[in-house]
Amino acid sequence: MTTNATTAAGRSAARRSLEALALGDAFGERWFPLFRAPRQAVNEIRARRTPPEPRWHWTDDTALALALTRSLDEHGHVDQDHLALCYALAFDADQARGYGHGMHLLLPRLLEAPADWRTLAPGLFDGGSLGNGAAMRVAPLGARFHEDLDHVAAQAVLSAEVTHAHPDGIAGAVAVAVAAALSARGELVLDAVADRTPEGPVRDGVRHAARTPFTTEPWKAADLLGNGQRIRADDTVPFALWTATRHRDDLEAALWATAEGLGDVDTTCAITGGVVGAATGTAGAPEDWLRRREPLG
Repeated sequence: MTTNATTAAGRSAARRSLEALALGDAFGERWFPLFRAPRQAVNEIRARRTPPEPRWHWTDDTALALALTRSLDEHGHVDQDHLALCYALAFDADQARGYGHGMHLLLPRLLEAPADWRTLAPGLFDGGSLGNGAAMRVAPLGARFHEDLDHVAAQAVLSAEVTHAHPDGIAGAVAVAVAAALSARGELVLDAVADRTPEGPVRDGVRHAARTPFTTEPWKAADLLGNGQRIRADDTVPFALWTATRHRDDLEAALWATAEGLGDVDTTCAITGGVVGAATGTAGAPEDWLRRREPLG
């Protein structure tokens, strides 16, 4: 079917996803050693003890999701040169959001010459980044275009290529975008995500997630599927989509389960939040969580 990016359904789903992504990002950030020793984090997560800090700041996951949203709002589709500039502007506005090493190398150069992503992004790490950065920001795109899954996958590829040229980094973005689209449609199933994910380690990981029973404890699922500790798409996306599918109608439960995996917990929670939130938004999330989360502006 032909997708109109400006449909009310697409805009609403994208905003739901973005709000929940930011909540997951800010919630997940609370569990890093900067704020809590690992043993304390484990104990508090298992006790479902809400972090008491009055303000939960979000990270580069949300900053880049906002940049992607801005570009889509202005163009209605992924215009890669404009998107590169939006990413660079987000980085320039606040470089202390937790950006990875590759983005510190790439994004300042795109501020002056956005079109240079074509040569600079493939040059990162001798073949392009296979990290989880393209996946962490893309759920609102999938929600926006959820009426047309082929369009979702194609736009996700374009959104990823600007910073993550490696096939695995791109596949991570496709998997998350498709999952968010299926969530918005009420059709989230891991095998359906894998069917539309490019061949490789990410798709293999999503297939493994599909075979991992939901009766598995989340910390054990993270051991099996990866918790993002290696900052790679294939080490991050399968577990985040497993928890999202396990709790597809309950954002709070999904985020607690994801946090149990620790690792790159702001990013896994951002992905899970963006996928679940494409259907639920932040409805049902505790009011004190929403008050604590840094506003999106």
